[in-house]
Amino acid sequence: MNKKFSAVHSLSLIAALAIAAQAHAGEVVVVMGAGGATLTKDQVAGVYLGRSNDFKPVDLPESSPVREAFYKKATDRDPSQIKAVWSRLAFSGQATPPKELADAAAVKKAVAADPKTVGYIDKADVDASVKVVLSLN
Repeated sequence: MNKKFSAVHSLSLIAALAIAAQAHAGEVVVVMGAGGATLTKDQVAGVYLGRSNDFKPVDLPESSPVREAFYKKATDRDPSQIKAVWSRLAFSGQATPPKELADAAAVKKAVAADPKTVGYIDKADVDASVKVVLSLN
């Protein structure tokens, strides 16, 4: 009976780990209508740090784990550092922070509606409405 329980327990644990890995597959940057171009990590960092006006960035909510992971991977900065960058830029009138959208569906809708808008979502949320231009894994 213990061996049977142990085997079932082990299989359940393996299944749970596989599901968890799929649930957070990795962040991606998405854009629509970019003429098939891709973006480099440096270009994305420039847009999301207010150094470039080539695209209009949109953000997920501050509480989103995808947002925190995106900024860490794309800019090598944590949320407090990003907030400080945008506070300084907004105060000086140099740039406007990215518009915060409710969820991945809102990000996809925004980038699909405007070819100059760039956003990020989890890889699991990618569909035909958006084009992946940079994967951050």
